[in-house]
Amino acid sequence: MTDAQDTTADSSLRTTGGTPPDDAGSSVLGAPTPLLEPREGIPPVVADEAALAAVVAAFAAGSGPVAVDAERASGYRYGQRAYLVQLRREGAGTALIDPVACPDLSRLGAVLSGVEWVLHAATQDLPCLREIGMVPARLFDTELAGRLAGFPRVGLGAMVENVLGFVLEKGHSAVDWSTRPLPEPWLRYAALDVELLVDLRDALEKELDRQGKLEWALQEFDAIAAAPPAEPRKDPWRRTSGMHKVRRRRQLGVVRELWEMRDRIAQRRDVSPGKVLSDAAIVEAALALPANVHVLAGLNGFGHRMGRRQLEQWQSAVDRAKALPDAALPQPGQPVTGPPPPRAWADKDPAAAARLSAARAGVTSVAERLTMPQENLVSPDTVRRICWEPPKVVDADSVAAALAGYGARPWQVELVTPVLVAALTVRGA
Repeated sequence: MTDAQDTTADSSLRTTGGTPPDDAGSSVLGAPTPLLEPREGIPPVVADEAALAAVVAAFAAGSGPVAVDAERASGYRYGQRAYLVQLRREGAGTALIDPVACPDLSRLGAVLSGVEWVLHAATQDLPCLREIGMVPARLFDTELAGRLAGFPRVGLGAMVENVLGFVLEKGHSAVDWSTRPLPEPWLRYAALDVELLVDLRDALEKELDRQGKLEWALQEFDAIAAAPPAEPRKDPWRRTSGMHKVRRRRQLGVVRELWEMRDRIAQRRDVSPGKVLSDAAIVEAALALPANVHVLAGLNGFGHRMGRRQLEQWQSAVDRAKALPDAALPQPGQPVTGPPPPRAWADKDPAAAARLSAARAGVTSVAERLTMPQENLVSPDTVRRICWEPPKVVDADSVAAALAGYGARPWQVELVTPVLVAALTVRGA
């Protein structure tokens, strides 16, 4: 049992039927305890301004961190908007809010602005929370904390079981959360997702402190909270699954036209783009360059249960791409703004390849010693960029400045600088 698990040994957490267990879930020899009901039961869904005002008042009067989660309808609806927001705070209990009925939660965000928010995999939920007016100034990410602490499995269910000794039912994670009304089993699942988040946060804080990593985690959390919204992807159509098969520019043009038409239709109908037309079908049409609707209908993804009108609109997109002048066709690949793929380094710059090999070995060694994933110790892209184009004068100050310039946090700079200085001065580089 880790120190993190020790922190829950005298907990009053509630399990089946709302009764306190004899201990906090599992012991070293015992089986984990199923967590079947929220301790105050399933709260009603907040779906009007009066109920929202009551939640705002209750959470403003609560104490300690606030657990926050959001459910989206990925794979069912267009975009990544929130369809349910769950919160829990000491003194306020649990709230389930319908952001479709209450699309502006900025008042709630405002009363919680100085409070630490506890999220699991925060970067997944922050964009959809920001859209409805909820932006934390401080946060604690239990997934990232688990990574830094060296846990091999960092999903919420695994963390709650391994750290607290409780089993969360995860059967509704991929359902269509845009469904209205939401079924009671889904609401129970949603409420349980925030039931133990603060308890998990407290246990992980103690474990990180025991390992000497708490300050590192706090720097990471601050960086997540301070990060600006992500820039829109350039040429998102290039991420179509199966694009590696598409080589010719005319074919790339077909992918672009079909992808953009699919996106417009999906947005208008508010459905997942994959439900309009699959990536596989887009690539199939690009490779075949069908001459007419009859040929298109014979391709995988187009013929089965697709009406004549639909086929004609897809064929029109293909025809537009086929009619484009060469100058208007997309170029293969995307403009390279950084170093080339590492597999090409040995031919392009053998010295850089030697630097990268030494850097990777050094980073791996430090990460293994600290029991954390390499990508959490330092971004692989940062390592590649510095190895491809090192500072003109390689020393601790210049390498530290380069790391900081690429966004590395102070704790990462301190740990990785010696490794990179050694790699950048390796013999043969």
